[in-house]
Parts: sequence; structure tokens; C-alpha cells
Amino acid sequence: MSGPGVGYQYPSTEVSWLKRDVLLFAELHPNFAVFPTYSIILPFKKTTQEVIDFYAAQASNPIPGVPKLDSRRVVDGQRLLQFLKPLPTTSQGRTFELRSKVLGVYDKGKPGTVVETEQTIVDKDTGEIYTRAVGSGFFVGQGGWGGPKGPSTINYPPPKGREDSPDKVSETQLTAESAHLYRLNGDYNPLHATPEPGQKMGFGGPIMHGLFSWNTAAHALLKELGGSDPANMKEFQARFAAPVKPAQKLITKMWRTGEIKDGWEEVRFVTEVNGKVVLSNGRALMKCVEGKSKL
Repeated sequence: MSGPGVGYQYPSTEVSWLKRDVLLFAELHPNFAVFPTYSIILPFKKTTQEVIDFYAAQASNPIPGVPKLDSRRVVDGQRLLQFLKPLPTTSQGRTFELRSKVLGVYDKGKPGTVVETEQTIVDKDTGEIYTRAVGSGFFVGQGGWGGPKGPSTINYPPPKGREDSPDKVSETQLTAESAHLYRLNGDYNPLHATPEPGQKMGFGGPIMHGLFSWNTAAHALLKELGGSDPANMKEFQARFAAPVKPAQKLITKMWRTGEIKDGWEEVRFVTEVNGKVVLSNGRALMKCVEGKSKL
């Protein structure tokens, strides 16, 4: 695929984490392990334990051939994460890198511009890839520059005829402080902490991190269908369909498809708030186990 910015590789960035970071994100019992989706936070956290300037960090690498985009007005579009090797519970004694490149930049007209990237977490010494993420950021109101419109995306709706009969349902009640607690993982986007950015983007005030809802859904699937064993999830993805406000309740509905390839079953899911879908296109590859985890 060719087009503006395609193939541009961002400078490799070292990333690191402590057992404390993994514990803050999510803990699995009885065998303490890194929650599968933890690596999604490393592009924000990098190597620091300190609070970062989110806007400065995001604006440091403009994409060649693409108009300058304002990172103060960006929201998540869709994320896919593939788990290739389990991360150790601490990176101490080893060097890991975040390697990122642009897969496409798409002009959606007046609504905005989509930037699709690939990010891998790599052991610098061995070259082994631990996770691969493909994600899109939607730069609100920053389109109309004459770029390509982009390809159509594949949809993964609930199984036809079973929309009203999910196999599992999980509920997560948020509080007014949920976004402030989640940002301690390293995602310090002011959109989720102060009212001004959300007001300027038309949300009326702060909204939850899209990745909070995304990670909450991953936790629900692993708990309800995977026995809370990180080895039972190979791939996870969802599209961010609508913003979530603090103190709302997330309801994740899951459907087993029975479609199994090489031991991995395709699972579909959606997450809703008050009957409105906030995560769509939900799909995971899992080894489903009988019974519900106690975690």
C-alpha cells in the first residue's frame, strides 16, 4: 500500500516496567502474570515512572507528507493487539523497545483524519517480538487536505440471530475517579482529567480513556471465558464507537462462535452503556474453558 506517510518509521523508543506497574494495571491470581493487554500502555509510559506532558510527547514526530496534526484533538479509532510471547513481570535486566511505523493516513473530510500505525514491543538484544498492535487515531476536525479516503474495515458483529442471547455478560461500574486512577498507568491525556479539552471537542467535559473500556472488555472476556489465564488469549480487538463518561456502567456481552482454528476459538463481543454501543467490532481469539473464574 502506498500513500502519504505510509512506511514512515518513528524512532525506536526504549520501554520499561516494574512489577509495581504490572500490578497497578491488573493482577492475575494465583500465578502472578502480566495481563495480556498491558503492553498497550507502554507507548504512553515508555521508561518513566513520572507524570509526562502528553501533548508534547505525542507532537514530537510529525509524519512526512502529511499536514501537521494537533494531538490535543485526537481520540482512539480501533485497536488490535496480538500476543506473541508473554511479557516478563519486570523488564529489569533486559532492554525492550517500542518500534512504530505508519500503515496509512486517511482523509475523512470535515470529520477528521485517521492515522493507522503498527507498534511492536521487541527485545532489543534478541529481536524477539512480544506483542504487535495495530491501531488508529482519529484526529477530530482535521481532514479535508486531499489525502486518500482509506480502505473499508472488516466488521465483526454478534452472531446473526443471537444478538439478544450472549453467552456471557459482565458489568463494570465506574466511579467519578475511574479515569484519574487509570491514568496512573502512564496515559496522562488531559482529555480524561480536566473539562476544557472535552468541551472543545464537543464531549461536554472529561471522558474515560477509550483504552480503559477496551482493557475492561479484555479483562471480562478472560475472566468469563478464559479462566483468567493469560495464555488463553491470543488476539483481541475492538472499535471505539462512542465516548464513555465517568461513573457510567460498562456492560460487555460475549458470544462464542464455535469457529476454531489451530485450537483458538473466535469470540465476538460488544460493550454498551445504557443500551448504547461504546465498543463495537469486538473480536478475540481464545481458548475457552468451562466454568467461571473466581477473580
